[in-house]
Amino acid sequence: MLRHYLRLVIFTVGLLLGVQAPGFVDQYAKRVSAHYIEVKHNFAGFQQAADQYFNGDVAALVAHHLASPDPVFKGEAKTIGALFARIKTLAAELDAMSGSSISRLIHVVVNPNRDILKETSDAYSYTVPLSPDAIVYGVSVGLVVALVIELVLAGLLDLIWRRRWRAMSSRKPSAAREPRREPVISGEAKRDRHM
Repeated sequence: MLRHYLRLVIFTVGLLLGVQAPGFVDQYAKRVSAHYIEVKHNFAGFQQAADQYFNGDVAALVAHHLASPDPVFKGEAKTIGALFARIKTLAAELDAMSGSSISRLIHVVVNPNRDILKETSDAYSYTVPLSPDAIVYGVSVGLVVALVIELVLAGLLDLIWRRRWRAMSSRKPSAAREPRREPVISGEAKRDRHM
C-alpha cells in the first residue's frame, strides 16, 4: 500500500514540474521580447543616420565611423556594430519563439540565449497554470518520471534479490553430495522380507 502512495507522490512531483515548462518558456519569450524592444529603441538614432546618409546600410555607417580620424567616432563604431549584432541575435531568438508550443520548449532546452536563460531562471516565479499546454506537459512529465523511477527501483530490487538468491543457494549443500533416498512404505518392506 505504501508503494502505491509513493507512486502517487512521484507522479505528483513530476506533474508539478511538468506544468512549470510552459510558464518558464513564456517568461523566457517575454524577456527576449523586452530585450529586443530595448535594443531597437537604443539603436533607433543610429538606424536613422544609416537611413539618412547610407540608404539604411548599417555596415556602411560603421565603416564610415571606423574611417574617421576622430577616436570618439571610432569608439562609437564598436557600439553601433554591437547593437546591430544584438538586434540580429534577438530577432532570430524572437523568430524561434514564435513557433508551436513544443518547438518553443525544444528551443529553450536545446539552443537558448544563455544570458537570457540565466536571467529567466534567476527571476522565475513558480506558477501552476491551467492552460492545455501546461496540463499536457504536466501529465506527460509526471508519467515519465513515475515510470523511470518505477523501472529503476524494480531493477535495483531485482538485482538485490538475485544476489541474495545466489548467496543463499551457494550456502546450501548441493544435491549431488546427498544420496537421494526413495521413500519406503512400511507394508511393502515387510512383504519383501517375507518373500
